[in-house]
Amino acid sequence: MAGTPGQGPLTGVRVVELAGIGPAPFAAMLLADLGADVVRVDRPGGPGLAIDPAHDVTNRGKRSVIVDLKAPGGSARVLDLAARADILIEGYRPGVAERLGIGPEDCHARNPALVYGRMTGWGQDGPLAQRAGHDITYIALTGTLGMIGDPDHPPPAPANLLGDYAGGALYLVVGALAALHHARATGTGQTVDAAIVDGTAHLGAMIHGMLAAGGWQDRRGANLLDGGCPYYGTYETADGEYMAVGALEQRFYDEFLRLLGIAGQAPARTDPARRDELRALVAARFRTRTRDAWTAVFEGTDACVAPVLSLREAPGHPHLAARGTFTDHAGITQPAPAPRFSATPTALRGGPARPGADTSEVERDWGTPAPERPAPEGRA
Repeated sequence: MAGTPGQGPLTGVRVVELAGIGPAPFAAMLLADLGADVVRVDRPGGPGLAIDPAHDVTNRGKRSVIVDLKAPGGSARVLDLAARADILIEGYRPGVAERLGIGPEDCHARNPALVYGRMTGWGQDGPLAQRAGHDITYIALTGTLGMIGDPDHPPPAPANLLGDYAGGALYLVVGALAALHHARATGTGQTVDAAIVDGTAHLGAMIHGMLAAGGWQDRRGANLLDGGCPYYGTYETADGEYMAVGALEQRFYDEFLRLLGIAGQAPARTDPARRDELRALVAARFRTRTRDAWTAVFEGTDACVAPVLSLREAPGHPHLAARGTFTDHAGITQPAPAPRFSATPTALRGGPARPGADTSEVERDWGTPAPERPAPEGRA
């Protein structure tokens, strides 16, 4: 049974997720990983990722009911769930939930202590609030995308991790849990407006401070952490793979040069005019051996060097395997719940929820009325 409650620090917390794609499902997955009883309200026929629902890991540990919000009684079923929930999460465009009769005012009328979490790209207000967008457009406007990549090439698309998940889903979870703390102290719920543009901008707090202090140049590939330094970046190896280098501190840098075999040849790292020379020297040296050979050289040292692994390779790395960073469930290798807790440990409690598979269990456990079913034809 997917989503069996009872393990983790959020055990006993009830969450309603109005189905969507992207950051809202991930936020609800994280809450489920932490022990919350998450009920996903699916629409008839979707939506979802364009994959088999059995492989949609963002729906793990949840339970699912199907509700047609445009049908008579659909909104009432959601309000019945909201009346019994601690948190509700939705990722619609501003105004959609209100038009469906399940907006914050409707839900708070039934449950004044409810935390109503709203996940959007642009936010609930502002000139772009009603416009469509995706991760890459949100992070572009915040200046974040413009910090990434080789200055001689267009900024790369960093999957959808930076905006959707780091700047979006994680901020929604922080906001929802903070509001839940307030609600339990005061009995008063509230609405959490989590916008990807806000969260992604917030992630750049340190960089903005460095920019104001003159310690960061407002262009790509010119700074300590954006590939501008020869000792903080990636290098190709003899087999076309890559090694990642982060030898920032002097003692780590000295170890790096020694193990790389260029300790007596490298120009001073404090001389910006010789950065290209140093980079070329490091690159040439890395191209003399394979990734695995260099991994063996740097293994167990403080040189701050690691192989760049693929998604399929990562679970097999000895450190990640020893920690159980990845786990296998129902034939799917996936990240294990994080972070870890000493008193209330978490565990993967179930596979992806199948749309509508848990309706009767949710009705029983949450005490919600069963939906009215049409009478057989010919009967009143």
